[in-house]
Amino acid sequence: MTDPSPCFHQSDFNDLLPPEGLYASVIDRTRFRTSSSGNMTLQVIYQLSDAPAGHDTVADYFVLSGSSERGLAVSRRRLIELYRACGLHPRHGDLIRPEDLQGLKLQVRLGHESYEGQMRLRVLGYRAMP
Repeated sequence: MTDPSPCFHQSDFNDLLPPEGLYASVIDRTRFRTSSSGNMTLQVIYQLSDAPAGHDTVADYFVLSGSSERGLAVSRRRLIELYRACGLHPRHGDLIRPEDLQGLKLQVRLGHESYEGQMRLRVLGYRAMP
């Protein structure tokens, strides 16, 4: 019989991130957003295989406008790497359409970073599924 009073479990306090490395993933959601700085970004959310519950999704952001020239170049280069890892081959003038990425499978390389005093997962790179 289940206890009718909800309570916290020991596993709720486990802040250990999955190890850094490559993870099989599927692109779960994509959408355009406006950042807190007012820049247009593309948000990509990956559903990770073989990652513990609570750490089985990670978000990635690509700045598309309003940033420095260098920042935009880095962001767009990363976006092209993502497209290619998904088997897509964008060309000059092609529209960036979030729906083109949804449901595609790839490997993402994850690392750890400190953000506002908390450790979190960060997408460092992309690789086609073997």
